[in-house]
Amino acid sequence: MNPLKKLASQTAIYGMSSIVGRFLNYLLVPIYTRVFDRAQYGEVSEFYAYTGFLTVLLTFGMETGYFRFSKTEDENKTYSTTLIFLSIVSATFGLLTFLFSPKLGSVLHYGDHLEYFGWFGLILAFDTIGAIPFARLRNENKAVNFAGIKVTEILVNIGLNIFFIVICRSAFDKDPNSFFGKFYSPAIGIGYVFISNLAASAVKLVLLSPQLRGITYGFDAAIFRKILSYSLPMVIIGLAGVTNEMLDRAMLPHFLTGTIEQNREQTGIYGGCYKMSILMSLFIQAFRFAAEPFFFAHAAKDGSRKTIADVMTWFVIFCCFIYLMVTLYIDFFARFVGPGFRVGLPIVPILLLANLFLGVYVNLSVWYKLTDRTMMGAYVSIGGAIVTIVLNILWIPTMGYMGSAWATLICYGLMALVSYVLGQKYYPVPYEALKVCAYIALVVILYLVFAHATEGLTHIIKYLSATVFMILFTIFVYIVDGKSLPKLLRGN
Repeated sequence: MNPLKKLASQTAIYGMSSIVGRFLNYLLVPIYTRVFDRAQYGEVSEFYAYTGFLTVLLTFGMETGYFRFSKTEDENKTYSTTLIFLSIVSATFGLLTFLFSPKLGSVLHYGDHLEYFGWFGLILAFDTIGAIPFARLRNENKAVNFAGIKVTEILVNIGLNIFFIVICRSAFDKDPNSFFGKFYSPAIGIGYVFISNLAASAVKLVLLSPQLRGITYGFDAAIFRKILSYSLPMVIIGLAGVTNEMLDRAMLPHFLTGTIEQNREQTGIYGGCYKMSILMSLFIQAFRFAAEPFFFAHAAKDGSRKTIADVMTWFVIFCCFIYLMVTLYIDFFARFVGPGFRVGLPIVPILLLANLFLGVYVNLSVWYKLTDRTMMGAYVSIGGAIVTIVLNILWIPTMGYMGSAWATLICYGLMALVSYVLGQKYYPVPYEALKVCAYIALVVILYLVFAHATEGLTHIIKYLSATVFMILFTIFVYIVDGKSLPKLLRGN
């Protein structure tokens, strides 16, 4: 199969698991933002922000290390070595979380809910163990298996959320002694979100059990040293990436100038509206799952750099479509959060553009992965993290969550620019940089013109106008690049 067709098809399969699964997860947001108040949803956002950092720390960049050395070392030994290491790390972390939950509860102001830390300790342990089996499925091009397990995990999570938060809670409100009412306790509250996640992670691990048998190939110290040396910079890159993506929700409760309750309310608004950028995030995630093994597998082939450049152009075009769809139909997407959260809608266009630049950076990162200059990639990510931290510290107290949104955009924009410059030096790729920038500028201008021209108009008129703008952009893409995509997929 043509390599570009293969990348596209696998992106579609990974995308279906991510987009269908996480879109269903996204449908929980209307429930959360109507059942829980803004402060409670702020607690959910805060905890999952911490989870992002810990996931990167616990996996040690082993997924990328496994991809890298499964091609040059014994694949079974490489797989088993990474799996054994992460299993030990997971067990240690789970134990420490239980032991230190009182201290964590005191520091983070969750002294009344120490059980949250134990639940999250198990969630992170299960997810860490599952990281390498998932990586092996990707490496073996078993995208359907990967997608099936991912979707099952998500459906279990969603099903239990609906069971506890909707069905059982409603039954409890009518009659606490009813059959379903007995499964609900108001004291647990948002804890049911975490319990559902824990159960889903456990189910996932059971479904991955055939892959876990690979642990029997043993631990190879020599291979481990190579993987660790390669992967540790990826931890720095990952931590910096999570800092850029999630630090704002961890900082808002502590850097806003109100009470802890008021700060959590603002965090809840920000977290709820952040979900509006979910379509862009899902596409980037799906692309990343497929692109990493694809780039490693095809790096040595003739014309690979031209292929990488073409992938970038079309990736940006698809991201531009997503940007326009969400921003032009923002009145529709706003319905997915409760009325009390919609005050934060102005951050959505900013965060969508930020995520678009993140996607550009994901494409550009191929240069340091293929040349084994992962530490240089780490420096770029660290620089982005510093920008994120400094701007959030400066802007949160004065601009609130709007400051966090602008900090995210500036960070990803700078990272993409720096990565492009370094990539052209160490692994030159003939990117169509001017065209890519022109597409991004065009959709931002279209959105600004639309927002100004339709201000105060009815929803119907806005939707009709949005459709006209989408059609105009589609025509423009067809005129400029309409003939190139079929040629690329044919391998011409």
